[in-house]
Amino acid sequence: MSSDRRAPRHTLSRDRVVAGAMAIADHDGLPALTIRSLATHLDVKPMAIYHYVATKDALLDALVEQVFTEIERPVPGEDWRAELARRSRSARAVLLRHPWSIGLLESRTAATRPATLDHHEAVLATLRAAGFSAARSGSAYLLLDSFVYGFALQEATMPATDAVPTGHPVVAEVLGAHVAAPGFGYDAEFETGLTVVLDGIAGWR
Repeated sequence: MSSDRRAPRHTLSRDRVVAGAMAIADHDGLPALTIRSLATHLDVKPMAIYHYVATKDALLDALVEQVFTEIERPVPGEDWRAELARRSRSARAVLLRHPWSIGLLESRTAATRPATLDHHEAVLATLRAAGFSAARSGSAYLLLDSFVYGFALQEATMPATDAVPTGHPVVAEVLGAHVAAPGFGYDAEFETGLTVVLDGIAGWR
């Protein structure tokens, strides 16, 4: 089969376009994603992509929607702490799977974002059903995601090193006792931090 043969347009779908865009972003980073690179990845002409996403911004919005679709939603009315913990663990896993999305999720302003808004609704409704005020529910959600997003960003970008710096004794002490110590792991650190955050949020109830 000729390598430059183009797939018939009917083989495309919006789901396939979004999946292809996500594959490029996951493998090469978000800057590598363009309509042309996506067309090459899908083996179609660039104009075929525009049948499913009108602009690059629309493509980014679709990626954000897909990421929120992958994050488990809490169930309002169930135990709020267990539900938000489950959702936070899922969010961390998704953000690590798609590290390019960490800086993108809250930056899109498209009017129609059903998956994104449904996710926000589920988190806030879980807090409201547990007895948090509307204002405290907003604060709790902000605090929780600040921790989850920040932790995922640090986990994805922090370089691994066994070197202990000289001339900075406190840094060396902490690295030796914590990060460089046997048994250090991000999973345990995440669970410890999540417990602290949820304990703090519980005080607002």
